[in-house]
Amino acid sequence: MEKITKEVYLKWYEDMLFWRKFEDKLAAVYIQQKVRGFLHLYNGQEAVLAGALHAMDLSKDKMITAYRNHVQPIGMGVDPKRVMAELFGKVTGTSKGMGGSMHIFSKEHRFYGGHGIVGGQIPLGAGLAFADKYKKSDAVTLCYMGDGAVRQGSLHESFNLAMLWQLPVVFVCENNGYAMGTSVARTSYSTDIWKLGLGYEMPCGPVDGMDPVTVAKEMSKAIERARSGGGPTFLEMKTYRYRGHSMSDAQHYRTKDEVEEYKKIDPISQVLEVIKDKKYASDDEIDAIGKKIKALVSECEKFAEESDYPPVSQMYDMVYDQEDYPFLQHKL
Repeated sequence: MEKITKEVYLKWYEDMLFWRKFEDKLAAVYIQQKVRGFLHLYNGQEAVLAGALHAMDLSKDKMITAYRNHVQPIGMGVDPKRVMAELFGKVTGTSKGMGGSMHIFSKEHRFYGGHGIVGGQIPLGAGLAFADKYKKSDAVTLCYMGDGAVRQGSLHESFNLAMLWQLPVVFVCENNGYAMGTSVARTSYSTDIWKLGLGYEMPCGPVDGMDPVTVAKEMSKAIERARSGGGPTFLEMKTYRYRGHSMSDAQHYRTKDEVEEYKKIDPISQVLEVIKDKKYASDDEIDAIGKKIKALVSECEKFAEESDYPPVSQMYDMVYDQEDYPFLQHKL
């Protein structure tokens, strides 16, 4: 991995701060009932994404994740205005308002969701990687999951096949400590989730998920291994979410003191500290970044507010139909 330069730190700061403010705005409009259903926010986990994007080749690599999925597609290149519009259920959204908060998707930018079924994305991630190997592409798939999803049998089936076929996939567990409101210690005999890879002789290990530098370093090694034909890797990103599992989470399972302790290692604050220590930007330049981000978030909200809801007729246009589907013949 190349040296982390001034430009990288400034990009990380701007990106992560924008993702944080984007999610904060969604929380605000959710309370106003402009966004409906469930809403799972990424606050606190931004370093996992920032470090990974630095290691990826965004011209070909893919990403798939669970339902805490608003800022990942933005990082992959999707217009944030369209992401917010999707959350508002508007026709200008990434799925024309039909997917909503848990199902952001962009084939164009190789972001394959956004999946509401816990662990449902894990075999799909292996499948994306299988397609690349079959087509002799050197693209790599990053397949994310929460700590609760590793209890699913689909993970073990996917790990086994990924090793058997040496698929170009990096499995990433974003371990924020709680599967909804249940701690890892209450559901797993071993709290070292990364050790699940050992049973399949898969390269694996823990990573400080609050530090984008560490994330970028470990992700670079895993991606290069996959791209060069070395097969899959399983990384446990030890991170933390500052908000509840979803907006309906009362958070009775943890103390305010615990949350405040983790805020002392906030990834955005860590990056900002480096920027200030190394004098990569003046106070005025840092303030300018904040104002730029505030304006962009407002622009996203305005776009979503002013966009139309999809027409009722759209409900009948969103079902895939292929009359000449191979191997199937319909006879009346």
